[in-house]
Amino acid sequence: MKGKSDSSLPPQKATRRRIPKWALHSSESAGNEQYYLRSIGRALDVLDCFDGKAPLALKEISASTGLPESTLFRVLLTLEKHGYLKQAVDGTYQLAPKLRFGWIVEQANALRDKVRPELERLAQRFNETASMAYLYDDRIHVLDSIETFHEIRISNRIGRVLPPHCSAMGKAITAFQDRPLAEQIVEVYGLARRTEFTISDRARLFDEFALIRSTGIACDRQESILGGICYGAALRPANGPVVAAVSLSTPIVRMTHEREEEIRKAVLEAAVRASAA
Repeated sequence: MKGKSDSSLPPQKATRRRIPKWALHSSESAGNEQYYLRSIGRALDVLDCFDGKAPLALKEISASTGLPESTLFRVLLTLEKHGYLKQAVDGTYQLAPKLRFGWIVEQANALRDKVRPELERLAQRFNETASMAYLYDDRIHVLDSIETFHEIRISNRIGRVLPPHCSAMGKAITAFQDRPLAEQIVEVYGLARRTEFTISDRARLFDEFALIRSTGIACDRQESILGGICYGAALRPANGPVVAAVSLSTPIVRMTHEREEEIRKAVLEAAVRASAA
């Protein structure tokens, strides 16, 4: 039996929205600057000068945007007042946290997409878990991971914060930071002992960071979890800070000396190719 409509309900009328003629004219005329707000455009040009890392001085921003310093100062003051920029004691400017974190996330996601083929190549070649990590301010998070289909495997949950003292990618990224930032990363996470093999001595840890800078390879040999071994290498762009690393993780029962050497070389080569991206 077919259901009957409720006659007590008022009939529904389709909602019609009228588009103003000026809006139609604007959309038809691509490039029409009649409604372009130059003041907002200048402010956005200023924000686009920042890379989320290095602070900029007034003269540097002026040279980049072409704005006179008198005009630029008013733009900077307005952006600072509304919480989009912060001025340091030396007069330089930096993105405020609410913009800086968004910039970091955008850059991280863009790099993840470029590095993904390298993770796929590592995972397919060795049939083990390949991962990527990224530095968000002073915390290192797993950004991407491809797991093996082995019943016994090492997993890397996306979003997990990596310890800088007992994970391969955590070590690899921290090793290439300036000493103050490296100290901060270690301080934020701490030197908690995960296993009997975990490095909990600060001096010994920084000696290992020096070795990683020399060889390009970081290793977690049962330091984070018993029975697991992981090799990681930082992405080292020609111009720019180290913010990411790739790794391959495997249970130690599947590791041999020959396979270990092969993995070390493959991870380092993957990081070099990814750095070019």
